[in-house]
Amino acid sequence: MTIAAITGAEVAGRRLVVRADLNVPMAGGRVSDATRLTRFAQGMRPLLARGAALVVLSHLGRPTGRDERASLAAIAGDLAAALGCAVDFATLDEAVKAAARLRPGEVLLVENIRFEEGEARNDPALAARLAALGDFYVNDAFSCAHRAHASTAAIAGLLPAFAGPLMMEELAALAAALEAPARPSVAIVGGAKVSSKIGVLKHLVTRLDHVIVGGGMANTFLFAGGMPMGRSLHEPGQTGTVQEILAIAEAHGCRVHLPLDLVVAREFRPHAPAEIVPADACPADAMILDAGPKAFATFARILDTARTILWNGPLGAFEIEPFDRATLALARLAAGLTDAGQTVTVAGGGDTVAALNAAGAAESFTYVSTAGGAFLEWLEGRPLPGVQALLRADAAS
Repeated sequence: MTIAAITGAEVAGRRLVVRADLNVPMAGGRVSDATRLTRFAQGMRPLLARGAALVVLSHLGRPTGRDERASLAAIAGDLAAALGCAVDFATLDEAVKAAARLRPGEVLLVENIRFEEGEARNDPALAARLAALGDFYVNDAFSCAHRAHASTAAIAGLLPAFAGPLMMEELAALAAALEAPARPSVAIVGGAKVSSKIGVLKHLVTRLDHVIVGGGMANTFLFAGGMPMGRSLHEPGQTGTVQEILAIAEAHGCRVHLPLDLVVAREFRPHAPAEIVPADACPADAMILDAGPKAFATFARILDTARTILWNGPLGAFEIEPFDRATLALARLAAGLTDAGQTVTVAGGGDTVAALNAAGAAESFTYVSTAGGAFLEWLEGRPLPGVQALLRADAAS
């Protein structure tokens, strides 16, 4: 993959039009978690110190047209604090003049790009307006790279285009996990439904040595093998899909691992009475809510030999005790292997990040992606328009 990094470019005296992901959580009109601002600022401060000026494009929420509740004006102060410098703010109509006034080391934040009708249509006219704001284009928002939008795709063909520090970090981590993983390589794939991750599973079993399946997805795999489900979440209509995935895995030498035993309960509530049963013995009035101790021991042995671990989705209903045990224990084991220098660990997805945080394991993982949809599409092996645009721009330069 040949993508030019902005960190290697001569940026002194240049205005950089930077597509960021500043879609931060808000509460009462204020930023409630500034993590994305902090991470973005860490990569931008060295560029500002080298004499670049920044014109920052981002979105907030999912507005349909102009909606002041989603105005980026609300985050300008927090962005300034993260960057350690003043941040000017302008609507897109005002931005050309405001950008022209920028001096080296200064920052302009442009109003929510999704207020513009042409953004989601990848409109060339809107892309031209955005390109007029600076000298170089920088995409630092991997989480938006699966969108063919004016600020992620079309603009890349109008200016010298580069990947930002966060984009490069994410691409490097995912390449290490999927494109050329150290072996043995293992994926842990969980969550509620097989139907939501068919593409992910079909791709992973062609690239890795082992795939551990957990959560409601494991129930569907077990059902396809003739196991009783009781009142458990599962997808009877996906039996054919499961058989297809298993056939692909066998053809590529990938072993798919399912829980050998299960934690079941009659109620879905915290501290509900639970019991451990073999995988083929779920009672008719019970629900499967976690992997059992034998399953954990098997999964742990697989991870103990792994050089690469890719994780997307919990093994059970990790949000409530006692059905969090397998997920949290496996997360801590993977974190320990990472700390020991044995294993590269890459994880992504909202529930996965929450589970790793609950386990106190996230900081030990090699890389934790918050990209959501873009992360899943990457796992499926699908080309991401925002990344492809940088590849095309690099090839043309």
